[in-house]
Amino acid sequence: MSKRHPIIAVTGSSGAGTTTVSQTFSRTFASEGIRAAMVRGDSFHRYTREQMARLAAKGQFGERNHFALAANHIDRLEALFYDYSQAGNGRCRQYVHDEDLELVNAGYKPGTFTPWSSLPPDTDLLFYEGLHGGVVCDDFNIAEYVDLLIGVVPIVNLEWIQKIHRDTHQRGYSQEAVVETILNRMDDYVRDIVPQFSHTHINFQRIPLVDTSNPFIARDVPSEDESMVVIHFRNTREVDFRWLLQAIPQSSLSRHDTLVIPGPKLALAMDLILRPMVQQLMVAKAFA
Repeated sequence: MSKRHPIIAVTGSSGAGTTTVSQTFSRTFASEGIRAAMVRGDSFHRYTREQMARLAAKGQFGERNHFALAANHIDRLEALFYDYSQAGNGRCRQYVHDEDLELVNAGYKPGTFTPWSSLPPDTDLLFYEGLHGGVVCDDFNIAEYVDLLIGVVPIVNLEWIQKIHRDTHQRGYSQEAVVETILNRMDDYVRDIVPQFSHTHINFQRIPLVDTSNPFIARDVPSEDESMVVIHFRNTREVDFRWLLQAIPQSSLSRHDTLVIPGPKLALAMDLILRPMVQQLMVAKAFA
């Protein structure tokens, strides 16, 4: 951790909803006048889309899949976090998605990477969103550099429904291909993704209030109105629960460290919880 060069990370698996949380942070940064170096976790994947496909065809699955630490440049991710915490700089690249029209028009092929390059100078903080922002293992400790670590963890059936819906409707994959991906990733989900949520400062977990017992036949993603959100805090001394209960209608405490809110109130809760934490990081930076 570094007061002069703070790092915020949002971690969660594919389809969990980390992008939604990232959008909340982006709005906060814009309204607070904060210049953030924005980094996406897929930029640290080891293989291009074609390389992964070729390896999968051989039954190798590219060090298994993107959930696995071995399928990513975790050493480079740790180096980025270390360099930024020390001097406010570091090196990164971008993974080119099909919808990244600016990069595609510049000549980059979807499923590949831009060259490694330095982060923009004079940023206020580093913001990471991806699979491995809270990794702690024998060889790496990413979490130790993160000042605010957020986990996005819908219950697993809902996570699968969200992933199937996104990948079939937005990315053009067949449902059979998406289900096969889920199955191939299961061991690495358990070994490399789930343990990170023990190191987070806050976890947001969406719980559907409708039947999701068979996620592979679900026609729609449960809506916000059909959900509750469980918010767990690691350090309760920094949380004014009485104020949050007053500010968020129909909220309640299920445990001394766990706030439960209606699904439609998630954006409000995130702003009320996360904005003051970002402001505190900026105050600490100013006096460092």
